[in-house]
Amino acid sequence: MSLYIVTIILGVLLLTGGGELLIRGALAAAKRLGVSPLLSGLIIVGFGTSAPELAVSVDAAINGQPDIAVGNVVGSNIGNILLILGICALISPMNVKPLVLRRDGVMMIIATVLCMILIGGQGLVRLDAALLLAALLAYLIWAYVTERDETVPSAEVHKAESEAVTAIPVSMLWTVASVILGLALLVVGSRVFLYGAIGIAESIGISEAVIGLTLVAVGTSLPELSISVLAAIRRQADVAIGNVLGSNIFNALGILGVSALLQPLPVPERILHIDQWVMLGSALLVLVFLYTGKRLTRWEGLALILGYGVYVFSAL
Repeated sequence: MSLYIVTIILGVLLLTGGGELLIRGALAAAKRLGVSPLLSGLIIVGFGTSAPELAVSVDAAINGQPDIAVGNVVGSNIGNILLILGICALISPMNVKPLVLRRDGVMMIIATVLCMILIGGQGLVRLDAALLLAALLAYLIWAYVTERDETVPSAEVHKAESEAVTAIPVSMLWTVASVILGLALLVVGSRVFLYGAIGIAESIGISEAVIGLTLVAVGTSLPELSISVLAAIRRQADVAIGNVLGSNIFNALGILGVSALLQPLPVPERILHIDQWVMLGSALLVLVFLYTGKRLTRWEGLALILGYGVYVFSAL
Protein backbone atom coordinates (compact mmCIF):
# COMPACT_ATOMS: atom_id res chain seq x y z
CA MET A 1 0.00 0.00 0.00
CA SER A 2 2.79 2.43 0.89
CA LEU A 3 4.30 1.96 -2.58
CA TYR A 4 1.00 2.93 -4.20
CA ILE A 5 0.72 6.05 -2.02
CA VAL A 6 4.24 7.11 -3.00
CA THR A 7 3.53 6.57 -6.69
CA ILE A 8 0.31 8.62 -6.44
CA ILE A 9 2.18 11.50 -4.81
CA LEU A 10 4.91 11.25 -7.45
CA GLY A 11 2.30 11.09 -10.22
CA VAL A 12 0.53 14.19 -8.92
CA LEU A 13 3.82 16.09 -8.81
CA LEU A 14 4.69 15.02 -12.35
CA LEU A 15 1.23 15.89 -13.70
CA THR A 16 1.16 19.25 -11.96
CA GLY A 17 4.68 20.12 -13.07
CA GLY A 18 3.98 18.98 -16.62
CA GLY A 19 0.80 21.04 -16.82
CA GLU A 20 2.57 24.14 -15.50
CA LEU A 21 5.48 23.79 -17.94
CA LEU A 22 3.11 23.19 -20.85
CA ILE A 23 1.05 26.29 -20.04
CA ARG A 24 4.11 28.51 -19.64
CA GLY A 25 5.78 27.22 -22.79
CA ALA A 26 2.59 27.55 -24.83
CA LEU A 27 1.98 31.09 -23.56
CA ALA A 28 5.56 32.04 -24.44
CA ALA A 29 5.12 30.59 -27.93
CA ALA A 30 1.81 32.41 -28.34
CA LYS A 31 3.43 35.69 -27.32
CA ARG A 32 6.19 35.21 -29.88
CA LEU A 33 3.59 34.49 -32.56
CA GLY A 34 1.60 37.59 -31.65
CA VAL A 35 -1.42 35.75 -30.24
CA SER A 36 -3.54 38.06 -28.11
CA PRO A 37 -3.74 37.62 -24.32
CA LEU A 38 -7.49 37.11 -24.82
CA LEU A 39 -7.05 34.06 -27.06
CA SER A 40 -4.16 32.79 -24.91
CA GLY A 41 -6.30 32.88 -21.78
CA LEU A 42 -9.31 31.36 -23.51
CA ILE A 43 -7.58 28.42 -25.17
CA ILE A 44 -4.07 27.87 -23.75
CA VAL A 45 -4.86 28.39 -20.07
CA GLY A 46 -8.23 26.66 -20.49
CA PHE A 47 -6.73 23.58 -22.12
CA GLY A 48 -3.54 23.74 -20.08
CA THR A 49 -5.19 23.53 -16.66
CA SER A 50 -7.11 20.49 -17.92
CA ALA A 51 -3.96 18.82 -19.29
CA PRO A 52 -3.56 16.40 -16.33
CA GLU A 53 -7.18 15.26 -16.70
CA LEU A 54 -6.64 14.82 -20.43
CA ALA A 55 -3.42 12.81 -19.97
CA VAL A 56 -4.93 10.50 -17.34
CA SER A 57 -8.28 9.96 -19.11
CA VAL A 58 -6.66 9.29 -22.51
CA ASP A 59 -4.15 6.92 -20.94
CA ALA A 60 -6.91 5.10 -19.07
CA ALA A 61 -9.11 4.86 -22.19
CA ILE A 62 -6.31 3.48 -24.35
CA ASN A 63 -5.37 0.92 -21.69
CA GLY A 64 -8.92 -0.41 -21.26
CA GLN A 65 -9.87 1.40 -18.03
CA PRO A 66 -13.00 3.33 -19.08
CA ASP A 67 -14.30 3.59 -15.51
CA ILE A 68 -11.32 5.76 -14.59
CA ALA A 69 -11.43 7.72 -17.85
CA VAL A 70 -15.08 8.74 -17.38
CA GLY A 71 -14.95 8.92 -13.58
CA ASN A 72 -11.99 11.29 -13.72
CA VAL A 73 -13.94 13.83 -15.79
CA VAL A 74 -17.19 13.58 -13.84
CA GLY A 75 -15.36 13.65 -10.50
CA SER A 76 -13.17 16.58 -11.57
CA ASN A 77 -16.20 18.64 -12.58
CA ILE A 78 -17.87 17.93 -9.24
CA GLY A 79 -14.67 18.73 -7.33
CA ASN A 80 -14.01 21.91 -9.30
CA ILE A 81 -17.32 23.37 -8.16
CA LEU A 82 -17.84 21.97 -4.69
CA LEU A 83 -14.23 21.80 -3.48
CA ILE A 84 -12.27 24.44 -5.41
CA LEU A 85 -14.90 27.18 -5.48
CA GLY A 86 -15.74 26.36 -1.87
CA ILE A 87 -12.11 26.85 -0.83
CA CYS A 88 -11.87 30.09 -2.85
CA ALA A 89 -15.02 31.49 -1.23
CA LEU A 90 -13.65 30.69 2.24
CA ILE A 91 -10.44 32.56 1.38
CA SER A 92 -12.35 35.59 0.11
CA PRO A 93 -16.08 36.15 -0.57
CA MET A 94 -16.39 36.37 -4.33
CA ASN A 95 -18.32 39.24 -5.90
CA VAL A 96 -19.07 38.57 -9.55
CA LYS A 97 -20.43 40.47 -12.52
CA PRO A 98 -23.29 38.42 -14.05
CA LEU A 99 -22.28 39.47 -17.56
CA VAL A 100 -18.83 37.94 -17.06
CA LEU A 101 -20.22 34.48 -16.38
CA ARG A 102 -23.50 34.37 -18.25
CA ARG A 103 -22.13 32.74 -21.39
CA ASP A 104 -19.75 30.31 -19.67
CA GLY A 105 -22.29 29.42 -16.98
CA VAL A 106 -24.93 28.60 -19.56
CA MET A 107 -22.37 26.70 -21.66
CA MET A 108 -21.31 24.63 -18.65
CA ILE A 109 -24.92 23.51 -18.16
CA ILE A 110 -25.31 22.79 -21.89
CA ALA A 111 -22.07 20.75 -21.91
CA THR A 112 -23.15 18.81 -18.82
CA VAL A 113 -26.61 18.02 -20.20
CA LEU A 114 -25.15 17.03 -23.60
CA CYS A 115 -22.77 14.60 -21.89
CA MET A 116 -25.62 13.12 -19.86
CA ILE A 117 -27.73 12.61 -22.97
CA LEU A 118 -24.90 10.91 -24.86
CA ILE A 119 -23.76 8.84 -21.87
CA GLY A 120 -27.32 7.64 -21.35
CA GLY A 121 -27.17 5.57 -24.53
CA GLN A 122 -24.66 2.76 -24.96
CA GLY A 123 -21.81 4.69 -23.38
CA LEU A 124 -19.72 7.06 -25.48
CA VAL A 125 -18.96 5.91 -29.02
CA ARG A 126 -16.97 7.73 -31.70
CA LEU A 127 -20.03 9.52 -33.06
CA ASP A 128 -20.71 10.87 -29.56
CA ALA A 129 -17.07 11.96 -29.37
CA ALA A 130 -17.41 13.86 -32.63
CA LEU A 131 -20.52 15.65 -31.31
CA LEU A 132 -18.71 16.62 -28.09
CA LEU A 133 -15.69 17.97 -29.96
CA ALA A 134 -17.93 19.85 -32.42
CA ALA A 135 -19.71 21.46 -29.46
CA LEU A 136 -16.34 22.48 -27.98
CA LEU A 137 -15.25 24.02 -31.29
CA ALA A 138 -18.56 25.90 -31.53
CA TYR A 139 -18.06 27.23 -27.98
CA LEU A 140 -14.52 28.43 -28.73
CA ILE A 141 -15.67 30.22 -31.88
CA TRP A 142 -18.63 31.73 -30.00
CA ALA A 143 -16.37 32.88 -27.17
CA TYR A 144 -13.78 34.43 -29.45
CA VAL A 145 -16.35 36.22 -31.61
CA THR A 146 -18.12 37.67 -28.57
CA GLU A 147 -14.83 38.77 -26.99
CA ARG A 148 -13.09 40.44 -29.91
CA ASP A 149 -14.12 43.67 -28.25
CA GLU A 150 -11.57 43.38 -25.43
CA THR A 151 -13.46 45.83 -23.22
CA VAL A 152 -16.30 43.38 -22.51
CA PRO A 153 -16.17 41.79 -19.03
CA SER A 154 -15.66 38.21 -20.22
CA ALA A 155 -12.72 39.27 -22.41
CA GLU A 156 -11.10 40.91 -19.40
CA VAL A 157 -11.46 37.63 -17.47
CA HIS A 158 -9.65 35.56 -20.12
CA LYS A 159 -6.92 38.20 -20.49
CA ALA A 160 -6.44 38.16 -16.73
CA GLU A 161 -6.20 34.33 -16.77
CA SER A 162 -3.24 34.48 -19.15
CA GLU A 163 -1.61 37.29 -17.17
CA ALA A 164 -1.99 35.32 -13.93
CA VAL A 165 0.59 32.77 -15.17
CA THR A 166 4.07 33.88 -14.14
CA ALA A 167 7.65 32.78 -14.94
CA ILE A 168 7.02 32.50 -18.68
CA PRO A 169 10.16 31.45 -20.66
CA VAL A 170 11.90 34.26 -22.54
CA SER A 171 14.21 32.49 -24.98
CA MET A 172 13.07 30.24 -27.82
CA LEU A 173 15.17 27.36 -26.43
CA TRP A 174 13.42 27.46 -23.05
CA THR A 175 10.04 27.85 -24.75
CA VAL A 176 10.50 24.68 -26.81
CA ALA A 177 12.05 22.85 -23.86
CA SER A 178 9.11 23.78 -21.61
CA VAL A 179 6.53 22.45 -24.08
CA ILE A 180 8.42 19.19 -24.77
CA LEU A 181 9.28 18.56 -21.12
CA GLY A 182 5.73 19.44 -20.05
CA LEU A 183 4.24 16.91 -22.46
CA ALA A 184 6.75 14.26 -21.38
CA LEU A 185 5.97 14.80 -17.69
CA LEU A 186 2.25 14.55 -18.42
CA VAL A 187 2.70 11.22 -20.20
CA VAL A 188 4.98 9.75 -17.52
CA GLY A 189 2.92 11.26 -14.70
CA SER A 190 -0.30 9.74 -16.01
CA ARG A 191 1.26 6.26 -16.08
CA VAL A 192 2.73 6.59 -12.58
CA PHE A 193 -0.47 8.10 -11.16
CA LEU A 194 -2.72 5.43 -12.67
CA TYR A 195 -0.45 2.66 -11.38
CA GLY A 196 -0.83 3.97 -7.83
CA ALA A 197 -4.54 4.71 -8.11
CA ILE A 198 -5.42 1.28 -9.50
CA GLY A 199 -3.19 -0.37 -6.91
CA ILE A 200 -5.00 1.38 -4.06
CA ALA A 201 -8.40 0.51 -5.54
CA GLU A 202 -7.44 -3.17 -5.69
CA SER A 203 -5.86 -3.13 -2.22
CA ILE A 204 -8.88 -1.71 -0.38
CA GLY A 205 -11.49 -3.36 -2.59
CA ILE A 206 -13.23 -0.37 -4.18
CA SER A 207 -14.13 -0.01 -7.84
CA GLU A 208 -12.05 1.81 -10.42
CA ALA A 209 -15.04 4.10 -11.03
CA VAL A 210 -15.00 5.29 -7.42
CA ILE A 211 -11.22 5.80 -7.41
CA GLY A 212 -11.57 7.78 -10.63
CA LEU A 213 -14.37 9.92 -9.20
CA THR A 214 -12.46 10.76 -6.02
CA LEU A 215 -8.70 10.26 -5.78
CA VAL A 216 -7.88 10.59 -9.49
CA ALA A 217 -10.27 13.52 -9.96
CA VAL A 218 -8.78 15.52 -7.07
CA GLY A 219 -5.21 14.76 -8.10
CA THR A 220 -5.70 15.92 -11.67
CA SER A 221 -7.56 19.09 -10.59
CA LEU A 222 -4.57 20.65 -8.81
CA PRO A 223 -3.77 23.14 -11.64
CA GLU A 224 -7.32 24.53 -11.45
CA LEU A 225 -6.96 24.70 -7.67
CA SER A 226 -3.67 26.61 -7.78
CA ILE A 227 -4.85 29.18 -10.34
CA SER A 228 -8.23 29.71 -8.67
CA VAL A 229 -6.79 30.00 -5.15
CA LEU A 230 -4.19 32.49 -6.37
CA ALA A 231 -6.94 34.52 -8.03
CA ALA A 232 -9.01 34.43 -4.83
CA ILE A 233 -6.06 35.69 -2.78
CA ARG A 234 -5.62 38.53 -5.29
CA ARG A 235 -9.37 39.31 -5.04
CA GLN A 236 -9.85 38.37 -8.71
CA ALA A 237 -13.14 36.54 -8.21
CA ASP A 238 -14.10 36.58 -11.88
CA VAL A 239 -10.82 34.86 -12.82
CA ALA A 240 -11.25 32.16 -10.16
CA ILE A 241 -14.83 31.39 -11.13
CA GLY A 242 -14.22 31.77 -14.87
CA ASN A 243 -11.31 29.32 -14.63
CA VAL A 244 -13.52 26.68 -13.01
CA LEU A 245 -16.41 27.12 -15.44
CA GLY A 246 -14.04 27.02 -18.42
CA SER A 247 -12.28 23.94 -17.07
CA ASN A 248 -15.58 22.11 -16.64
CA ILE A 249 -16.54 22.92 -20.23
CA PHE A 250 -13.18 21.65 -21.54
CA ASN A 251 -13.42 18.52 -19.37
CA ALA A 252 -16.92 17.55 -20.47
CA LEU A 253 -16.53 18.32 -24.17
CA GLY A 254 -12.82 18.07 -24.89
CA ILE A 255 -11.47 15.36 -22.61
CA LEU A 256 -14.40 12.98 -22.94
CA GLY A 257 -14.48 13.75 -26.66
CA VAL A 258 -10.81 12.96 -27.25
CA SER A 259 -10.88 9.88 -25.00
CA ALA A 260 -13.99 8.41 -26.65
CA LEU A 261 -12.62 9.22 -30.12
CA LEU A 262 -9.54 7.11 -29.38
CA GLN A 263 -11.45 4.34 -27.63
CA PRO A 264 -15.25 4.02 -27.18
CA LEU A 265 -16.10 4.25 -23.48
CA PRO A 266 -18.73 2.17 -21.68
CA VAL A 267 -20.05 4.05 -18.64
CA PRO A 268 -20.38 2.44 -15.17
CA GLU A 269 -23.89 2.05 -13.75
CA ARG A 270 -22.90 4.12 -10.71
CA ILE A 271 -22.07 7.14 -12.86
CA LEU A 272 -25.29 6.72 -14.86
CA HIS A 273 -27.51 6.61 -11.78
CA ILE A 274 -25.69 8.84 -9.28
CA ASP A 275 -22.61 10.80 -10.21
CA GLN A 276 -23.69 12.49 -13.43
CA TRP A 277 -26.71 13.84 -11.54
CA VAL A 278 -24.43 15.14 -8.78
CA MET A 279 -22.36 16.83 -11.51
CA LEU A 280 -25.47 18.55 -12.91
CA GLY A 281 -26.84 19.41 -9.46
CA SER A 282 -23.59 21.02 -8.30
CA ALA A 283 -23.38 23.08 -11.51
CA LEU A 284 -26.94 24.35 -11.07
CA LEU A 285 -26.40 25.03 -7.35
CA VAL A 286 -23.35 27.23 -7.82
CA LEU A 287 -25.07 29.21 -10.59
CA VAL A 288 -28.02 29.80 -8.27
CA PHE A 289 -25.61 31.07 -5.60
CA LEU A 290 -23.85 33.35 -8.08
CA TYR A 291 -26.86 34.84 -9.80
CA THR A 292 -29.14 35.36 -6.79
CA GLY A 293 -26.75 37.21 -4.51
CA LYS A 294 -24.28 38.32 -7.20
CA ARG A 295 -21.56 36.81 -4.99
CA LEU A 296 -20.32 33.59 -3.42
CA THR A 297 -20.19 34.08 0.35
CA ARG A 298 -18.10 32.24 2.92
CA TRP A 299 -21.21 30.44 4.19
CA GLU A 300 -22.01 29.29 0.66
CA GLY A 301 -18.38 28.22 0.21
CA LEU A 302 -18.59 26.21 3.43
CA ALA A 303 -21.82 24.60 2.21
CA LEU A 304 -20.10 23.59 -1.05
CA ILE A 305 -17.15 22.03 0.81
CA LEU A 306 -19.44 20.15 3.20
CA GLY A 307 -21.43 18.94 0.21
CA TYR A 308 -18.24 17.60 -1.35
CA GLY A 309 -17.32 15.87 1.89
CA VAL A 310 -20.71 14.14 2.00
CA TYR A 311 -20.38 13.13 -1.64
CA VAL A 312 -16.91 11.59 -1.17
CA PHE A 313 -17.91 9.84 2.07
CA SER A 314 -20.97 8.32 0.43
CA ALA A 315 -18.91 7.17 -2.57
CA LEU A 316 -16.37 5.21 -0.53
